Amino acid sequence: MLLQSYHLEVFAPPCEPGAERWSVKAALDDDIGDALPYLNATLKGAIYSHTARVLTWRMGGHAIAIRPREIAISNLLDKDTAATEVKRVVDIINRTWERRAEITPSTEMRQRLKPMDVYKLLPATNCKACGQPTCFTFALKITAGEAEPEQCAPLFTDAYREKREKLLTLLEGALN
Repeated sequence: MLLQSYHLEVFAPPCEPGAERWSVKAALDDDIGDALPYLNATLKGAIYSHTARVLTWRMGGHAIAIRPREIAISNLLDKDTAATEVKRVVDIINRTWERRAEITPSTEMRQRLKPMDVYKLLPATNCKACGQPTCFTFALKITAGEAEPEQCAPLFTDAYREKREKLLTLLEGALN
């Protein structure tokens, strides 16, 4: 196990006094810098800067930054979820490290997926079949990792085959 212990600091971001969202920083007792290229190779949507030694990622609506001696997570609903979310990230780090012999590490820096690029490849019918009020809202959810293209029924009809294929190619390139 690579990462065994850490210390939490839970706080409301200073730029949002009185906010109903929380952030957490976990100071790591172990240096996990060697695991970052493996995480970059396996985490969908991760953006890794090898020079800065930081990997950013979105999971479940939370923004996550992983550095050699720190995990930071923002957009938490309450203080109590902080420890749970940090433990989830620690488990991902440890599982990835245990499988490192099966993974080709990557220092490639991918571009973050842009909502407008996704939107342009959606049907733009605002039919609400995906559960969102507009196609642009659905595009935002896809780029945040909170929705999947398969939730758009019209996209998977013959009429939108070309857009669907382009979107799936775009997502594959951005998320892998």
